[in-house]
Amino acid sequence: MWQSLFESVKHNPFGSPFHSVHCESAEPEQSLVAGRNIASAASTTVEDSCEFGSQKYFLLCGLGGILSCGITHTLVVPLDLVKCRIQVNPEKYKSVFNGFKVTINEEGARGLTKGWAPTFIGYSMQGLCKFGLYEAFKVLYSDLLGEENTYLWRTSLYLAASASAEFFADIALSPMEAAKVQIQTKPGFVSTLREAVPIMYKDEGINGFYKSLVPLWMRQIPYTMMKFACFERTVELLYKYVVPKPRADCTKGEQLIVTFAAGYIAGVFCAIVSHPADTVVSKLNQEKGVTAIEAAKKLGFAGLWKGLGPRIVMIGTLTAAQWFIYDAVKVSLRIPRPPPPEMPESLRKKLAAKEE
Repeated sequence: MWQSLFESVKHNPFGSPFHSVHCESAEPEQSLVAGRNIASAASTTVEDSCEFGSQKYFLLCGLGGILSCGITHTLVVPLDLVKCRIQVNPEKYKSVFNGFKVTINEEGARGLTKGWAPTFIGYSMQGLCKFGLYEAFKVLYSDLLGEENTYLWRTSLYLAASASAEFFADIALSPMEAAKVQIQTKPGFVSTLREAVPIMYKDEGINGFYKSLVPLWMRQIPYTMMKFACFERTVELLYKYVVPKPRADCTKGEQLIVTFAAGYIAGVFCAIVSHPADTVVSKLNQEKGVTAIEAAKKLGFAGLWKGLGPRIVMIGTLTAAQWFIYDAVKVSLRIPRPPPPEMPESLRKKLAAKEE
């Protein structure tokens, strides 16, 4: 499978322009000595560290996913903890500021870091699958569609590739997510991962780690579909209508600013789309023997939207930071960074012929 996938990259629209991607240089190569092409110091290009679509490319993208998801989710643990407590116990934790105040009064500032270990481990594993597999599925589906259809149906391709990647990413995330929520929201529960895992396994067996997998899919798959598709199209629109010069003429720093802006816009939509399912996941992991439908009924329509404000702030910032870190890793490791897609010449000619 992987061999055929790598071979298909040579003929897929996402990869074809980028097999020999180089960092932008100020001057073209100059022939300094007769018969030789020697680049000056100012024009020296930096070779990519791998070929687009190679096994190394996908692995390095997975590494970027580990760093982007693991670091960002761990940094926002205090806000995530308060958000989860608002969702499962709104009578006690009435607002974000009240949630922080109550938590600090009862558990001290250290109480805000509860669940950091399962968060870091779980979301690092999720990031590996989310970003690495997204790149792989994008190449695979692009090859199945062909060059022209890939461009015409690129939004659908982004949605399909991200949904496929997140399906597997959530299987990797679910055990740590279950442990995190119990540590953060269950009164009297232990406060460390090494204590939580044996207790959860003793009480509910392996099901205790995967009972919220379906609602996790319901939360994360729409979130990730929005995260990737909205980001990809927003980047495309920003370079087309907002940024005053082509992407190739932008510095790496300017490109990363565009990445952050597009990531934040995508994050706001992500938070809204996935919030009801996120609330159900929190409630499910807090209470034993409750199904997703029962948890939703118990919460009610208004209850499903509790904590949306802090989640928009958290997810918007989180998504923007993730895309920024992911793109920064690509820059630092010299991983190929394809520009926004352009209409294939063959399709351009067909459209021109129809207009004549």
